[in-house]
Amino acid sequence: GFSRQMVEILQRHGVAFSTFDIFSDEEVRQGLKTFSNWPTYPQLYVAGELIGGLDIIKELEASGELDTICPKAQKLEDRLKSLINKAPVMLFMKGNKQMAKCGFSKQILEIMNNTGVDYETFDILEDEEVRQGLKSFSNWPTYPQLYVKGELVGGLDIVKELKESGELLPVLKGEN
Repeated sequence: GFSRQMVEILQRHGVAFSTFDIFSDEEVRQGLKTFSNWPTYPQLYVAGELIGGLDIIKELEASGELDTICPKAQKLEDRLKSLINKAPVMLFMKGNKQMAKCGFSKQILEIMNNTGVDYETFDILEDEEVRQGLKSFSNWPTYPQLYVKGELVGGLDIVKELKESGELLPVLKGEN
């Protein structure tokens, strides 16, 4: 119950955190009590320093200090904007430049590789939050998704159309 309360408080405040199950390692469970000189769990650490247990966290929350002590999780929208702008040409796909993990991604890689334009890829199969979030963010329900200078160009069909019309290279170079 105490651990659940601690997690709820941290989530409510948008804190970036991870957990360790003390029941999974008795040596760590006992050793941490000695190391921290704190006899109970949960224990919250920030940058390797013990902040305290649930009572302390509740006090910090009540005083407003918790938000200044704990690192914030990056909001998904900010994370997506950052990823989209990671490179001038960014391709979100199943797999990566070296190995596509679906037929549509394989086709778009072949087209992109024939342009000679530098681009980066992001494997949406490695991050479910990005995979689902980008669909809503871009209002584009399928993958692959191609972005140039932070703007959605489209998926495989759009890229094929741009290639056939001779517009793909100018679009990739940001000339359109």
